[in-house]
Amino acid sequence: MVLETTYTNKDTRKTINNLIGKPFSFLQRLKLNGIGSKRMIIQEVSPNLKSYLNTVSDLNYGNIELRPNGILIGINKGLKNYTWVIPYYQFYLYKTNGISIHAQGRFIHFKNNRTHKENASFFEKLIHLKADYDLRFPHVDSI
Repeated sequence: MVLETTYTNKDTRKTINNLIGKPFSFLQRLKLNGIGSKRMIIQEVSPNLKSYLNTVSDLNYGNIELRPNGILIGINKGLKNYTWVIPYYQFYLYKTNGISIHAQGRFIHFKNNRTHKENASFFEKLIHLKADYDLRFPHVDSI
């Protein structure tokens, strides 16, 4: 589900919290050594996500935020912000030439550059949180 999050909205916040849980507390953020990735360059997206990217030749940037039961992918389009909400049970991560995230019939591919290397520890955290979630709530694909 992709939501416009340019302005804060109670209904949007409530929807996100119901899908993937409330944000981590301050102590949990310190334990995890941060819950957000650095800004990464979006190299390619699926056709149903193209409308959320800049249409001119500007670079498109995105970032990832961790939540207890999923992730948020933030995409900037001009002055608007969009957030792709992905629960862990729909989330798949592929390490190709960069990082590719697939869910809900969509994908986003982040470019392999310097910021990708700086986010290596973040992706390790993400993989561990996804594995912990799969152990707690096994679903058909993981059995």
